[in-house]
Amino acid sequence: MRIEKSKLFVLFIPTLVVIIIDQLSKHWIRTTPAMHDYSLIKGVLSFHYTQNPGMAMGMRFFNTPVISVIAIVATIFILLYIISSLPRANRGYLVCMGLILGGAFGNIIDRLFMARIGSYGTYLEGHVVDFIHFTLEVNDWAVFPYIFNVADMAISVSLVSLLVFHNKLLPDRGVFENSGSSNSGSESLS
Repeated sequence: MRIEKSKLFVLFIPTLVVIIIDQLSKHWIRTTPAMHDYSLIKGVLSFHYTQNPGMAMGMRFFNTPVISVIAIVATIFILLYIISSLPRANRGYLVCMGLILGGAFGNIIDRLFMARIGSYGTYLEGHVVDFIHFTLEVNDWAVFPYIFNVADMAISVSLVSLLVFHNKLLPDRGVFENSGSSNSGSESLS
């Protein structure tokens, strides 16, 4: 059980760090009007405060409460999957999954409470606070036109890391484990 506690620690420290940084940065941008439309690097990076009632990249197939419930249910399933894979999980995988959970929880907090804080609705009607905007354009074409937040960055960095380094990060499922035979190098995978 000691191993499980250390694995939970490795999982939940990145989760907590992302939630704290995400929520502090969102509070700061909301309460600092001078930063609502502020160029950090002219023509490349700016803060542009906005509230996203939809999903990632502004997609909006459902109303905000339905999207909020979907996000909560999806996060519960992700957490259950992580817990089921905990015995086989390595530290890199747990850090990545911690970043995903932190990002998911950071945006869920907005969905649960921002409507109450902003006095525009009730729980589950909150819009996600977004403010980081790459403004770089090439031939009048926006390279990355989406506005995002720290939670989104944590999720994206983790997903890219899992895709690129999947052989090292994903838990071993034992699919190609040697079944005890002595000719370890001569088995066929077909």
